[in-house]
Amino acid sequence: MESEQAVAGRYAPSPSGDLHFGNLRTAVLAWLFARQSGRKFYMRVEDIDSERSSMESAQRQLEDLAALGIEWDEPVVYQHDRGEAYAEALAKLDTYECYCSRRDIREAASAPHAQPGMYPGTCRDLTEEQRAYRRSQLAESGRLPAVRLRARVDKWTVQDFYAGEFTGPVDDVILKRGGNVNQVQTGDWAYNLAVVVDDGFQKVDQIVRGDDLLGSAPAQAYLAHELGYPEPEYVHVPLVVAPDGRRLAKRDGAVTLREMAERSGVEGVVRQLAASLGYLEAASLEELLDCFDPSTLSRDPWVWEDKSGN
Repeated sequence: MESEQAVAGRYAPSPSGDLHFGNLRTAVLAWLFARQSGRKFYMRVEDIDSERSSMESAQRQLEDLAALGIEWDEPVVYQHDRGEAYAEALAKLDTYECYCSRRDIREAASAPHAQPGMYPGTCRDLTEEQRAYRRSQLAESGRLPAVRLRARVDKWTVQDFYAGEFTGPVDDVILKRGGNVNQVQTGDWAYNLAVVVDDGFQKVDQIVRGDDLLGSAPAQAYLAHELGYPEPEYVHVPLVVAPDGRRLAKRDGAVTLREMAERSGVEGVVRQLAASLGYLEAASLEELLDCFDPSTLSRDPWVWEDKSGN
């Protein structure tokens, strides 16, 4: 696999509602980076969270992205179809069962010398007898354990277009979530495994996403390494934030394409997206593609202004 040329970018929204201006801006940037570099550009629907995702939402998102002028290479990948691929990847990794509840992890992580935000390794070195006992405890309540990666490193370095060389911590990330026996039988795959496997499958070598996710890149790149995938180049771009500095959310006014288009039309939304990137004259994504210079993109968050009167 490492000898194959991997040249693709992607955008991968979660279909839990209409995309807001910040989501659309990141999608446009992902498309610009891919197309300017001659890459294919894929759309992936990250719908492994069945409780929050819907096919109706996914269809609306794809329609909105197409309306902006974003075009992509087929096929569109839906994560709910990819369980077999995730299971095959899981079988290749060094893993162990984790019996901890969220409360267990929270309490262990607050202990002296524990690293904030990192799994403390509570279940990593249990004996077989201890595992059997903990497994039986979960079974009595109709639950299955989670599955974690047994990481062989505690940090990993990635290359980011804007941040440069970035080294961050790696812990034993969850690959498959535990939970109710009946629900987990169909596969309750964790995001970290699914996103890495799908990027490898689609030969994605450029990942453009919000800079709030930079900290998760080392663990995902390490997992890609363990699965034999070439590690991608990351491009973490600034977020769109509300005037008070919070990450933009739908409560901040008319922030979705459909809401904004009612006021200014789709072309007006495209112009506002282009202006947020520093290009006031671009009236279409094709015009923006001709003039976009990644090196001039501001590294500061772009502050949203609600012009709807709300």
